[in-house]
Amino acid sequence: MTAIPATEQRNPASYQIDTKSTKEILSIINNEDKKIASVVESSIPQLADLIDCLVDVFKKGGRLFYLGAGTSGRLGVLDASECPPTYGVSPDMVQGLIAGGDTALRKSVEGAEDDKNHGIDQLKEAGFSRSDMLVGITASGSAPYVLGAMEYARSLGSPVGAISCNKDSSTFNLADFAIFLPVGPEIVTGSTRMKSGTAQKMALNMITTTAMIKLGKVYNNFMIDLMPVNAKLVERSKRLINEITGCGEEKAAKAFEDSGHKIRTAIIMASLDVDKEKAEHLLEKGRGNINLALDAYKTETKE
Repeated sequence: MTAIPATEQRNPASYQIDTKSTKEILSIINNEDKKIASVVESSIPQLADLIDCLVDVFKKGGRLFYLGAGTSGRLGVLDASECPPTYGVSPDMVQGLIAGGDTALRKSVEGAEDDKNHGIDQLKEAGFSRSDMLVGITASGSAPYVLGAMEYARSLGSPVGAISCNKDSSTFNLADFAIFLPVGPEIVTGSTRMKSGTAQKMALNMITTTAMIKLGKVYNNFMIDLMPVNAKLVERSKRLINEITGCGEEKAAKAFEDSGHKIRTAIIMASLDVDKEKAEHLLEKGRGNINLALDAYKTETKE
């Protein structure tokens, strides 16, 4: 008899949940959710290995692809879609693929996750190559859509990661980096959009956030490459320049405008009282890293 995956088993904590008051139901859900952070914590060593590989992929011009079905797929698409506005990267750098395509983001596409070739076709359409990295996401670990895509990526020689919530996930047999998130049974049996989804979202956020930090997209703990695409983000950009440099609101606003709305450049301009051309020169010498750019300025002034 085939063992029932942990995410499909009944949770004793939520027996007769339908007989409880609203507050009792919320408390049951909340108590189970409290366990998720420690579950993700247990996977930090494996996440670190995956991220170090991913940073190397990015530095060589490769891309990250998330691929999953249902909730897992939607979470991958969400994390990917938030990278450009947050870190100013190309939408091609991190991509999310979901069984059933974009239609499945809002409406379930029945049977899509059972098509082993569907994910392969999506990767081929995106021009996926051995220079890229694939991370398959699936709570149960058995979706043919994900497994087929992972097999294809491995056949190309690409690094492959897997995020799953079941110990015996078939994805782990195909992964260079296996991220096991043992969340256990769900509050509503089989509803993996809850604990499993929460754990997956935390892991995905950690992957891209840490990778972007390692790539120099963060200075101290500030986002320095956000895209000022609306009035709110323009004002945030000016505050950011002022807070980092302490130059004052007026000078920060001028540096922002004179830099062509490039926050990283404006920070160097305001910090060192240099023009845009000089700031860009220093950033080039520092390979885009603000600390290295400031060091380059010190070196040049001593020469």
